[in-house]
Amino acid sequence: MTATESTPAGSPAHHAARATSFNSAAAQYAANRPSYPPALFDAVEDMAGRSLAGARTVDVGAGTGIATALLHARGADVLAVEPGAGMAAEFRRALPHIPLVRGNGNALPLPDAHADFLTYAQAWHWTDPAHSVPEALRVLRPGGALALWWNGDALDIPWLAEAAVRIGRFFGVDMVARQRNGSRTELADPSGRLRFRRREVRWSRRVTIDTHLANIGSHSAFLLTPEERRTAFLEEERGHLLKVFPEGLVEEVYDVLLLVALKP
Repeated sequence: MTATESTPAGSPAHHAARATSFNSAAAQYAANRPSYPPALFDAVEDMAGRSLAGARTVDVGAGTGIATALLHARGADVLAVEPGAGMAAEFRRALPHIPLVRGNGNALPLPDAHADFLTYAQAWHWTDPAHSVPEALRVLRPGGALALWWNGDALDIPWLAEAAVRIGRFFGVDMVARQRNGSRTELADPSGRLRFRRREVRWSRRVTIDTHLANIGSHSAFLLTPEERRTAFLEEERGHLLKVFPEGLVEEVYDVLLLVALKP
């Protein structure tokens, strides 16, 4: 999970507000959020023990379709599930050839034993495992795989660690500790019904400072911040970044946390 979007804490109302905040910024999300490397999908197949090609795959919390498009490109027979109206509209605009249904992981609109793969890209932490775990087990076929993954900032990279400290100071939290706690495997299924295997995949992308700042601003914590405060912080952050990247291009480095569990 990223430094600005780890497992949400606080009241249920605040959690719900963060989960739905993306609908007002779907185009910004689609244009600026990072994708995922081919090595991630290699790892998914390796840990699941089968190819995505031809597999009936359900991508839950599909958002604007960043992961869905990559699953489709790997040959998966993919269906997207997305709860938000704004995100779903952006998905349909970008990927009209891929089927999409409205729903969420706590109550999947799918029959029993339907899927070979159930995937959650940046989305499992918005579900309630008390509901989403049994739903996953219901919808997966025997031997099917539940795959969860998150892009997380590589905090051993000095400039990213320094940026996380600044973001944490802005929100009054320890972002490094939050990311560390958010990556604890047992939080994915506190009931212990699923036996997750874990892997991390490092990758990077080179983007403009504008894209990097728009990416940061598309995270739920910033989307719920008053515009004046958010704008002021991002402009100050631009100044910090220009000192490190005077040419205006940022090398974002990510560690994708991947968890895969098989249905018995």
